[in-house]
Amino acid sequence: MHQRNPSIIQLHLAVLLFGCAGLFGKLINEPPVVIVFGRTSLATIALFCIIKLQGNPIKFHGRRDIFGFAFMGLLLAFHWITFFKSVQISTVAIGLLTYASFPVFVTIFEPLFFNGRYNKRDIVYVFLVGLGLVIIVPQFSFENQITAGVFWGLLSGMSFAILTILNKQYGERYSAFTIAFFQDGVASVILMPFFLNSPKDLSGTDIGYIVILGIICTALAHTLFIQSMKKVRAFTAGIVACLEPVYGIILAGILLHEVPSLRALIGGLMIVLVVLKVSARSD
Repeated sequence: MHQRNPSIIQLHLAVLLFGCAGLFGKLINEPPVVIVFGRTSLATIALFCIIKLQGNPIKFHGRRDIFGFAFMGLLLAFHWITFFKSVQISTVAIGLLTYASFPVFVTIFEPLFFNGRYNKRDIVYVFLVGLGLVIIVPQFSFENQITAGVFWGLLSGMSFAILTILNKQYGERYSAFTIAFFQDGVASVILMPFFLNSPKDLSGTDIGYIVILGIICTALAHTLFIQSMKKVRAFTAGIVACLEPVYGIILAGILLHEVPSLRALIGGLMIVLVVLKVSARSD
């Protein structure tokens, strides 16, 4: 127990930091591409230092993996851009809750990747998440910011679901740090031309927030999460990870005074409960 308690604390702290990321979509007055480029660039540098301090090599195991990581980096960039887009045009709660549905999308996509079968439970889970989203959406019009936020958040969750499936495959041959390093590195390279051509007016405060986002809420959070996994069961980690939108919504309420509507709370609770069930089943 004495060894496990610090690991549980590390795990919750990592999830708390991941949950903080959504707040920066509101705090930083820049387009999503600027935020994500800053995040991935700083995370790449920090992860490079961590890997080197551990004495591990940074290399591809085959030419095919180069293309694989290129695609995964593109997915990561798309995932974060759509996530911050969702937060900026709606609320932190909407962005986090819709993105948090990604485990359900994993259950949809995995059979397609591995020629598996769908079962009745998967269909029920998808239906319940869909019902939760219908409750959240105030009106079916993209002129409504909440509806548009749900759309971008779902794209974020869907892309992260595909990334999660690919991470499982590459996790058999690469360390989690190496995977994160290559993905962040590729994402930053892809986004660099868009960053250079994007209108921006970075203040000292914006730069400070991007540094915190890239180093603390990305590289450090990733490190804490991986370290905690050495002592914590995958089942426990999956359940705690489901608290990310909860932590994020609480922080947004305290720091940004964003209070979710009753519809968002009811629909969001339904989504979180389904995600908890899916995560519990996956161990």
